[in-house]
Amino acid sequence: MADTEPTRCAWATTDAMAHYHDTEWGVPSHDDRHLFEMLVLEGAQAGLSWSTILNKREGYRALFAGFDIDTVARFTEDDIERIVGDARVVRNRAKITSAVINARAVQRIQAEHGSFADFVWAFVNGVPIDTPRDAGNPTPASTPESDALSRALKQYGCKFVGTTICYAFMQATGLVNDHAVGCVARAKTKTKRKASEKTRPSA
Repeated sequence: MADTEPTRCAWATTDAMAHYHDTEWGVPSHDDRHLFEMLVLEGAQAGLSWSTILNKREGYRALFAGFDIDTVARFTEDDIERIVGDARVVRNRAKITSAVINARAVQRIQAEHGSFADFVWAFVNGVPIDTPRDAGNPTPASTPESDALSRALKQYGCKFVGTTICYAFMQATGLVNDHAVGCVARAKTKTKRKASEKTRPSA
């Protein structure tokens, strides 16, 4: 019944999108593997819809070793060629190559900062930026924080990390809470992702 449906952000229009919205989007993540996954997927989305990427997520997990950073960093040109030929992902060579480049960059970030999580969370001083969204306060395409994160990632050699992509990454991983006023999932962003809730790679 329409009057019993939970109130969600307007973009959660399909079952898959609603599940992602309700359980993951905006929930603070401090797990390097999950953060790397979202960095890759947000970069893959450039020019496409998020539903397209969400529908291919399992393919990405299978082909990118469950987004294990060290494994992806060791991928060779042969691995890239193999992935480019697989329809389970967006077959864009530049985006696929960027995932390998970014894995190597994340390794450097981990070596210098202790973890990728420590690095990215420093851009919000360790606390999610909580901004209830409504018609009078719409979601921006970018912010000064996403600008700064984009610049820093580029300094480490990352690709497909423009400020708009970085802001989407920040939304997805809970660095910012952009759930709409009255959204059923808004309260779920108040706690970190539990270990049992972290996305696990497919077998």
